[in-house]
Amino acid sequence: MTAFVVVVVIVLIVIALLLAASIRVVTQYERGVLMRFGRVVDVRQPGLTFIIPVVDRLVRVSMRVVTMPIQSQGIITRDNVSVDISAVAYFRIVDAVKSVVAIENIRIAIDQIAQTTLRKVVGKHALDEALSDTDAINSDIRTILDVTTLEWGVEVTLVELKDIQLPVSMQRAMARQAEAEREKRAKIIAAEGEAMAAAALGQAADTMAAHPIALQLRNLQTLVEIGVEKNTTVIFPAPLMSTIAELGTFLTREQHAGAASNGHVHV
Repeated sequence: MTAFVVVVVIVLIVIALLLAASIRVVTQYERGVLMRFGRVVDVRQPGLTFIIPVVDRLVRVSMRVVTMPIQSQGIITRDNVSVDISAVAYFRIVDAVKSVVAIENIRIAIDQIAQTTLRKVVGKHALDEALSDTDAINSDIRTILDVTTLEWGVEVTLVELKDIQLPVSMQRAMARQAEAEREKRAKIIAAEGEAMAAAALGQAADTMAAHPIALQLRNLQTLVEIGVEKNTTVIFPAPLMSTIAELGTFLTREQHAGAASNGHVHV
């Protein structure tokens, strides 16, 4: 009786161990690739699943988006400028079976091909294009990567250039270029302002030429503004001086005319 009990206990323990070994849980963001005697037989969905111990092996594959930084690469642009560029790539597995069978280590493989593609794509562009057309470069890198990675069951969702390091001499040259560009814009704006001011002054001069009294009123207004400051400086505008001179000429001419008239009466 005792031996029977021992056998039953052993059998129950073995069954419990086999049951525990056959139970697997696949998380919501995973897929389970079931391999039987080394061959892929099924893809298990999230939830509780069972396998045959010893015979089956369940490989869990994460389907979440993975963020992978691409380390800085020393790249020579098309115009022979040496730059260091780092980037970041986002990818996710779209085919669990291919990701297990077609490639050994997805992360290392994508990291290496991303570095190579980054050097190749940026090397085709000049420095100014690499600094300004980052969207086009990102799109080109992603397109080239997808051609290869889709065969591994991986989709590259996004590639972004993260940092571009320029040589110190190039930074100084670009700073001088930017300064010269700012100075050019300032001179152009100043010249446009002078042209507009000259046009406005020309219109004002035409108006005053048509209405001489307007110039006199403007002179009087200027004198009033100067007098507010309580200074001892007396300013006579040039038109006022010419007016005084004309008045003196007029008085002299009138005196001569009066003298000539008196002389004629005396005779």
